[in-house]
Amino acid sequence: MKRSIIGFSTDERGDPLAHLDCGHSQHVRHKPPFVNRPWVTSESGRRAMLGSELECPLCDRMEWPQGLVNYKRTRDLCERSVPAGFLRDHATKRGVWGKLQITEGALEYRVQAPVNKRFALNAPTEAIIVPQMKHHLCIDQPVRFHVEFWKPA
Repeated sequence: MKRSIIGFSTDERGDPLAHLDCGHSQHVRHKPPFVNRPWVTSESGRRAMLGSELECPLCDRMEWPQGLVNYKRTRDLCERSVPAGFLRDHATKRGVWGKLQITEGALEYRVQAPVNKRFALNAPTEAIIVPQMKHHLCIDQPVRFHVEFWKPA
């Protein structure tokens, strides 16, 4: 999944890291002929790349980034009170992660491209909701759950 570059830093060895709007970071090295990124070698080159997009394999693997802060939570929901929008494809906004917390019963969590997976979730468990990745719930039995919303600090 493509993510926007919002900043740069270096790791402990001095290799450049791109910070992405999803909260993940990834190395952006210039190692020709295999990796050709001459822009990474100068401050002006890196600054010019702010806002451009990189593929984020960590988002594709649904990996939770470090440093997120919780800022909102839904009320407890059940099969009768689940909002209709949760049952059809929808996505969180850019940079907004979610934790789907199942506290009783079971449901199915379906994630669309690029993951294209179905997760049968039984309480007690949680599932990760990746920013801007379309998903929906399938509920056909009693269940209790809530969703927590998180963003980079």
